[in-house]
Amino acid sequence: MLNAVVDVSHWQDNINFNTVAAQGIVGMFHKATQDTQSVDARYSSRKPLAQSVGLLWGAYHFGTNADGVAQAKHFLAVTAPAATDLLVLDFEDNSSGSGGCMTVKQAEDFVQYVHQQTGRYPGLYSTDSYLTQLQADKSAILTQCWLWVARYADVPYPTHPAAWHTWTMWQYTDGVNGPAPHSVDGIGPCDRDQFNGSLDGLRRLWNCPVPV
Repeated sequence: MLNAVVDVSHWQDNINFNTVAAQGIVGMFHKATQDTQSVDARYSSRKPLAQSVGLLWGAYHFGTNADGVAQAKHFLAVTAPAATDLLVLDFEDNSSGSGGCMTVKQAEDFVQYVHQQTGRYPGLYSTDSYLTQLQADKSAILTQCWLWVARYADVPYPTHPAAWHTWTMWQYTDGVNGPAPHSVDGIGPCDRDQFNGSLDGLRRLWNCPVPV
């Protein structure tokens, strides 16, 4: 496994990208959008800063109970993704948050639209229990997505629905809970992620050339 990925949003006030890259962080996901109108205010300014120090860049959309295609259109309009920008749908329990919970059908519509427009399936971020509860593992569409599992238990590997065969990314800490390390110099406490593979494998996932 490779512990070299972080995911952030506007909640991380100050990021020193040179320091982050010097800590061995290779990839960064940043929240881009939520629902059909909301935009993370720090997304567009941080993308060039991250890429200028060589970080692989990813964008995620936080799904809510709104039309899935409309959410996908909003996400793609804001991110205008290049071939080397990795896209993710954050599909989690939002029952106590603004906008409510995205349904499986809305998630399927989102994923299908992104695939139609980009030729790539986005990653799907969630928890094992939530995917199982909603029977999302029965979806022939969602199981085309590579899986990013959130699990903060101190375990060697996260659990995941069998339909995915394996997990690709593991968010093992939210900056407080879960195994150490919780922080990255240049950010502070933050979400950190293990990649299920090598550095070359991570670059291939990101559609980036692998050095020879």
